[in-house]
Amino acid sequence: MREYVKSLPKTLANIEDAKQIVKSSGSVGSNYIEAEEALSKKDFVMKIKICRKEAKESRYWLELTEPKEEQIKEQGALIKEATKLIKIFGSIIEKSK
Repeated sequence: MREYVKSLPKTLANIEDAKQIVKSSGSVGSNYIEAEEALSKKDFVMKIKICRKEAKESRYWLELTEPKEEQIKEQGALIKEATKLIKIFGSIIEKSK
């Protein structure tokens, strides 16, 4: 993700979108680590919900980026990866009920 962001064309829109991608994608990982250390089932589910929310946000910002022609496949792959994470987190939430 970070390599993709680093190599985006330096337009005003991409710079702002890239900042958001870095924040939200980093938040997915940090909240997952927190979920692993949850103090209760309720706490675990809440952290996983935050992971899902941040993955959705990451996907949104990825969709807004304007990549170079040679980055379009990478952009698509990252969007697919974010979508898979959203589904995984959704499944974890459902199974935790």
